[in-house]
Amino acid sequence: LPGGLSQVLSWAGLCQVLFAIFIGLAGVVAFCTVRLLARHVWYTHRLSCFSKPHADSWLLGHLSQMKRGEEGLHHTDKLVQTYKHSCYWFMGPFYHLVRVFHPDYNKPLLMAPANITVKDELFYGILRPWLGRSLLLSNGEEWHRRRRLLTPAFHFDILKNYVAMFNSSTNTLHAKWRRLVEEGEGNMEMFDHVTLMTLDSLLKCAFSYNSNCQESTSEYASAIAELHDLIIERRTKILHHWDWLYWRTRQGQKFKKALSVVNRFTREVVQRRRALISQQRETATQSDSTTEPRRRKDFVDIILLEKDDEGRGLTDEEIQAEANTFMFAGHDTTASAICWVLYNLACHTHYQEQCRQEVMDLMQGRDTEEIEWDDLSSLPFTTMCIKEALRLHSPVLAVTRKYTQDMKLPGDRTVPKGAICLVSIYGTHRNPAVWTNPQEFQPLRFDPANTRGHSSHAFIPFSSGPRNCIGQKFALAELRVVVALTLLRFRLTPGINPDLGTAPGEVRRLPLLVLRAEGGLWLQLESLTSHTSRDD
Repeated sequence: LPGGLSQVLSWAGLCQVLFAIFIGLAGVVAFCTVRLLARHVWYTHRLSCFSKPHADSWLLGHLSQMKRGEEGLHHTDKLVQTYKHSCYWFMGPFYHLVRVFHPDYNKPLLMAPANITVKDELFYGILRPWLGRSLLLSNGEEWHRRRRLLTPAFHFDILKNYVAMFNSSTNTLHAKWRRLVEEGEGNMEMFDHVTLMTLDSLLKCAFSYNSNCQESTSEYASAIAELHDLIIERRTKILHHWDWLYWRTRQGQKFKKALSVVNRFTREVVQRRRALISQQRETATQSDSTTEPRRRKDFVDIILLEKDDEGRGLTDEEIQAEANTFMFAGHDTTASAICWVLYNLACHTHYQEQCRQEVMDLMQGRDTEEIEWDDLSSLPFTTMCIKEALRLHSPVLAVTRKYTQDMKLPGDRTVPKGAICLVSIYGTHRNPAVWTNPQEFQPLRFDPANTRGHSSHAFIPFSSGPRNCIGQKFALAELRVVVALTLLRFRLTPGINPDLGTAPGEVRRLPLLVLRAEGGLWLQLESLTSHTSRDD
């Protein structure tokens, strides 16, 4: 064939191939679209037993009604007041949620057996690169095995050892606060200070590592903070939820760099500790171990030594995932809880004084200001105030679940398998059908004489059921130590954000991974003379 005709035929053949590819792709897209819309129709029908707030359209649903910050919380308040217990919510044809905010609806969902409960990828998937298949993110038998192996790390006998570390990290924080007060800088932002303190404390409890991160820069502590900030940023950008796109962005590269710092630190600690345990076993039979001082076991020690029914322990990779989860889930949630407890007491000085007097009575006649394990049960009113602050300002505002079978709820309602169930901790804690005057700070709600009528799932700051927070006793112990010592040494009043010039105590809440405050949470601190007498 002449060269020109041959070239024309070649182009024609290429066009045919490209057209065939286009038709094939169009067919795939059409099939996926029809399947997606059919799935959307099916869920819409199955969830019609739940009340549904007005949607923008049949297809887009409630996408435009998703609000952040203070406005988002007010919107939740309106949903709770309107629908009392639950409602159906969907985001485009992709995600179908049942939002529940009443104890009677929370209970069957949270108490469901762990083998039919699944953590959904919409809310938890972006944590997987950091936390791996840890207890927080695993499902089924893998979750059961890990829960059994990790439970001993949170036994009361182990928690007793951690109280000294809580005291130590709190003392460092308070020494810094005293210096700032003396320099005339008593108006302080709480989250920055307290988050470093809880991170410092967790590093001691998890790794027996004194980072000094409250006073100087720590590469590991800085990497943890950066990972946290990057996850918050990624969560707000829907396109970044796809890994193939995220890892090509500048933020994705920063995430990988920070994660390598964290994983390297954890890996080195685990390897050194394995070698130490092996060495101790070898020398145990060669020396009188009763005459040698024994080092207190930390989190890594315990999970290294635990074995399952088949004699298998956790691998280094599994321990790394659990240690990362302990650091991630432990420091930020506890810091949020501490800050909001101090804020509520700063806003209610009569309750603050009552707590302070309780702590002073406890410390009467002691040479040192140190809270001991046995003291924790001797702070009943302080504990009531902590619980009431957790009700009003729970660090985690909701938990989500999916189920491998249909779930029956009251009123002949059924959640079909595969739908996302969002248990609103915030909505439940502020539901006027559950709590009298729910917006008010009333610690006596948690007086034992007043809790008999409470539903078991009306107060769920640590979730509930088989997949509740494994570290809740750890968190409550640290909360009581930090709050008690803070009230013993400082008087708190609402502060002023110097950048915004807000009125004292004026706060706009900011739900991120945990509940924070826009522009920070500012309190005014005044140093107190140690062991102030009752007459002062």
